[in-house]
Amino acid sequence: MDFDAIILAGGRSSRLGGSAKSALMLDGATLLERSVAAAAGARQAVVVGPEAAGLPGGVLSTREDPPFAGPAAAIAAGLSALRGAGRADMVLVLACDMPRVAEAVHALLNALPGEGGDGVIAASADGRQQPLAGFYSTAALERAVQDAAARNALVNGSVFALLASLDVQAVVVPAGSTDDVDTWDDAAALGVAVREQ
Repeated sequence: MDFDAIILAGGRSSRLGGSAKSALMLDGATLLERSVAAAAGARQAVVVGPEAAGLPGGVLSTREDPPFAGPAAAIAAGLSALRGAGRADMVLVLACDMPRVAEAVHALLNALPGEGGDGVIAASADGRQQPLAGFYSTAALERAVQDAAARNALVNGSVFALLASLDVQAVVVPAGSTDDVDTWDDAAALGVAVREQ
């Protein structure tokens, strides 16, 4: 499966007192490193957020405009950065704050060849969807971004609203694989910690 990857790492982490989620650690790797690893196999990958040290060679870096403009704007910035390198038919969109997302990516990738439409989105067993863990048709996502930009709906826009025009199939992923870190309680529950100095 030929795909590109957009990894979102540009939030304010306000409920973590400003500690960057991307730099939090689990099992000796930052959450950003774990997200990049989860996207292994991508033809091209871009991290959208503040300049991150230690990105693997070939991983692009860009920033949403304006900074902290939210995930819809970050997806648009990621697509723009990938455009210069040509593009794959599908794009994996991942938030960097899901420490075990590699399991979800694996499940989504396995489901993708059998699905028609515009891609697949991670879902929990009770049906809750996680739009920041999904494979989407690059062309369909580009059209959605253009439509949102024309309506001035990218900055601080909803990702669900951005994806509303796409025909995506929900795929139940392993329990816990899209659990994210929004608070220190979340971090503790997932075994995530601040990097020791």
